[in-house]
Amino acid sequence: MPRSRSRFRSRSRIRVRAVVAGVCVLAFAGLGLAPESAAPSPAGIRWGACPERPVPAGMRCGTVEVPLDYAAPAKGKVTVALARIPATGPGKRLGSLLLNYGGPGAAGIASLAADPTLFADLGERYDLVAFDPRGVGHSEPVSCGGSQETETGDGAGIGAAAQLAALRAVARRCELASGPVLPYVGTVHVARDMDVIRQALGDRKLNYLGFSYGTRVGAVYAAQFPDKTGRMVLDGVDTLTEPLAEQALVTARGQQRALDNFLSWCAHRKNGCVYGTNTRTAREKVDELVTRLDARPLIGDDGSYVTGQDAVLAIGSALYAKSMWPGLADALALAERHHDPVGLLQLGGPVGRPDETQADAGPGTVPTDNGEAALAAVTCADDPDRSHENASPAAIVKELEGLKGEFLKASRIFGPRQLATVLACYGRPAGTDFIRKIDHPAGVPRMMLVGTRGDPATPYEWTEETAERLGSAVVVDYKGDGHTGYGSSPCVREYVDGFLIDGRLPAGTRSCPAGE
Repeated sequence: MPRSRSRFRSRSRIRVRAVVAGVCVLAFAGLGLAPESAAPSPAGIRWGACPERPVPAGMRCGTVEVPLDYAAPAKGKVTVALARIPATGPGKRLGSLLLNYGGPGAAGIASLAADPTLFADLGERYDLVAFDPRGVGHSEPVSCGGSQETETGDGAGIGAAAQLAALRAVARRCELASGPVLPYVGTVHVARDMDVIRQALGDRKLNYLGFSYGTRVGAVYAAQFPDKTGRMVLDGVDTLTEPLAEQALVTARGQQRALDNFLSWCAHRKNGCVYGTNTRTAREKVDELVTRLDARPLIGDDGSYVTGQDAVLAIGSALYAKSMWPGLADALALAERHHDPVGLLQLGGPVGRPDETQADAGPGTVPTDNGEAALAAVTCADDPDRSHENASPAAIVKELEGLKGEFLKASRIFGPRQLATVLACYGRPAGTDFIRKIDHPAGVPRMMLVGTRGDPATPYEWTEETAERLGSAVVVDYKGDGHTGYGSSPCVREYVDGFLIDGRLPAGTRSCPAGE
């Protein structure tokens, strides 16, 4: 995503923060698939100690080897790390349930180790299995040498050509720091890895529960291996079809919708709201706060500070779970009334501008920038559009200026930052078009998709679009707020667990009220 403050908070929709700073100035300052060989049948997994500490009782870890490039297996292997908690109940074991918590860039092993209790009912009948996708965590992690910050800093005072050159330099730095796995970290490869994992676990079919970006992985797996797809649930459904610009625009609308829902909740809060009871003027006041902090950041007693864009990140993070809304209301009150940044900092805003960290502290460690590096790498590996590569800097600036009004209309608060992600893949090789071509794939079994109406990261319309694309899905329409529904809605959990455990899959769309 990205992500520990909310159980399923994914960084997939936050995008590449370091790229944003330089590109904002441009905006607001004047791998196709080759024929593939079959992967060899994997040996069984040897389970042992886990790299994460501490881990829940019974959790053990192992690895599987997969081809670096499925189209050319002789190129070498990638080691994929995974973890398992054996089924705990006395009833009949249903095999393995593979979990994907989202991302791109989120490590599955660390997520399972942090808190498996949400899946307690599922864990009675299934072995709970999580994995670090290739390029992430303990699976040959990618890096950009410690940071994706450009040498031009925030881009102020330099020309568009220099900023674009700086983005190319970042892409080159990622290539050098990541090694041979970088060109092969996209979702299509990850989905194929999951079939190797399925075989190594000894399961006839893949039973799967994926959240946020994990829904894209699941959908791609089902399209590639329909006859191996078992019971599959996708919660917080990602888009399969939209280019980066459209993704960014839809995301800005979704974030603004979530913020409006928060402000309405805040206006009726028993303890009161710093912005009063008028939600229209409340939105204007949040916009004013962002503008004010960009001009003059809030500085804490320890020297840490929050800019307007830091505040946007903190607010966006808090919208991922309704349980974080009281903290967001308090943080905004501290900032407005006492000029204190601590609340926003605690919500996930960066503490000042820390010194660039080393990419690798030693053998076996995960680079500190792995999450951001993997987020960018996978996003770009899944996107075939590179129309900007041959355009002049002046043409790119003109295009972004032309988009600015639409993004500001979507959200004055989140729109500018989302617009900046349009160039997130500048300087990187074009990705695959396989995912965009998924359209009623033959033989895909019926599955369950969960969409949340107030989701700030994966807007509900993507659930409907993906359901139509797959052509075999039952939709659970959760009327609540926050990112994904399983962790916050007992109603959603009942539908999901009923399908995964008992095979109960209703026809048509089912609805779950907010808060239930």
